[in-house]
Amino acid sequence: MDNHEGADSTNKSRAPGFLNPGIFLMVKNTPLYQEHIRLGARMAPFAGWNMPIQYSGIIEENLHTRTKAGLFDICHMGEFILKGETAKGDVDYLITHRTDDMPVGRCCYGFLLNDKGKILDDLITFKKASGEFMLVVNAGTVDKDKEWIKSHLSAETQFEDISEKTAKLDLQGPFSKDILSAYTNATLDTIGKYHFLTAKVCGVKTLISRTGYTGELGYELYFPKEEAAKLWDKLLENKDVKPVGLGARDTLRLEMGYSLYGQDIDEEHTPLEANLEKFIYMEKDFIGKTALAKQKSEGVKNTLVGFIAEGRRSPRHNFDVVYNNEAVGKVTSGSFSPCLKKAIGLCYIKIDAAKEGNKITLSNGKISIEAAIKKPPFVT
Repeated sequence: MDNHEGADSTNKSRAPGFLNPGIFLMVKNTPLYQEHIRLGARMAPFAGWNMPIQYSGIIEENLHTRTKAGLFDICHMGEFILKGETAKGDVDYLITHRTDDMPVGRCCYGFLLNDKGKILDDLITFKKASGEFMLVVNAGTVDKDKEWIKSHLSAETQFEDISEKTAKLDLQGPFSKDILSAYTNATLDTIGKYHFLTAKVCGVKTLISRTGYTGELGYELYFPKEEAAKLWDKLLENKDVKPVGLGARDTLRLEMGYSLYGQDIDEEHTPLEANLEKFIYMEKDFIGKTALAKQKSEGVKNTLVGFIAEGRRSPRHNFDVVYNNEAVGKVTSGSFSPCLKKAIGLCYIKIDAAKEGNKITLSNGKISIEAAIKKPPFVT
């Protein structure tokens, strides 16, 4: 998709640069497809799913989430259940974050790595019971993750893919607690960051967590697929809730400097290169640990950093990053920030060029954008 100058107040003409449908034989619809059509959403393929990109406009949806509350259809994500006496050890070996000491009701962010320490996926692990875990994975990697996980499980560990029967909605924004409180019997004050509980929402048994992707106070709701339209419509009855598409979800996560799988993190990079070492627990054994330990001792050559441009024009994925007249890396994500009214993004560059404040130029050979290295989050 071509680069553009700034963004207008509705931004209806363009989807963000991350929306690459990839190669899929069939595009699926979430259980809320007809609701999106009724609301006039602009739809596009993403990770094998027909998803809403925007309703009223990316900028408006971004700012509404930052000031009130946005409702996101995230039903395309994958969910796996692992349980049994050996599930605890299997999960601890599969992902990079420590899980052996997790209490029930806690969840954590981590990675599935291959033997070379490269990122197969990023995911969230929920401990539902002493011997039961739920793994939430990215939509485009469900099949790959399933085969990888199953191939590394003990014979006694039970595996179930519940993706097709599970719906997920995210309610994000500073008003989200007060809004959700009117629809649930849960005491939301008891749900800390990276905690969850099970309660009724609009009469539907729901897992409620706080692992949001926007940087705002917010809640993620997991419940049976057949109840999706009911909960969606009920929450939208509140005048402070607006539906938000993947376009604003991308700008919101980028304003926080959160990585997107397939864009900023992938099988070509390790968590060390992606500046995500804090989600690795090196005091345990896990797949890819040996490779990471070797890379850590030798030092990374390239690292993922943030940048903020001087103006509104944003670079696209794969723009060159130039420092001191030398090409030192590539842009992975770039977007206009509705909050800052400037372009922001992430890029992999040589470690020697990654100092905070360094002036860089982002270029595709035709367009040049002046920027500076800036550690995220860009919006606080």
